[in-house]
Amino acid sequence: MGALKPWHIAVLVVVLILLFGAKRLPDAARSLGRSLRIIKAETKSLHDDDRDLAEKADAQAGYQPLPPHAGQQAPHQAPHQAPPQQQPVVDPVHRVRDN
Repeated sequence: MGALKPWHIAVLVVVLILLFGAKRLPDAARSLGRSLRIIKAETKSLHDDDRDLAEKADAQAGYQPLPPHAGQQAPHQAPHQAPPQQQPVVDPVHRVRDN
């Protein structure tokens, strides 16, 4: 029952010709084809953008810090250095109210 038979297509063509006229059907088909090409190009560019973003994320995830040179110690290995102090977090609203 769900199969598309040749007489279904013939009835559809006759209805389209009656609705739109024989002169307007080629123009409508041409504009539909252009629209489909535009949609295809846009979806392809979206897939390419997603792929580019994924490649950039993979490349950035693979970055490793450089090892220290032979004569230098790494910063985390220096026992005489105190850890850097963090600045207190200041809410911008309170800072404006203080002025």
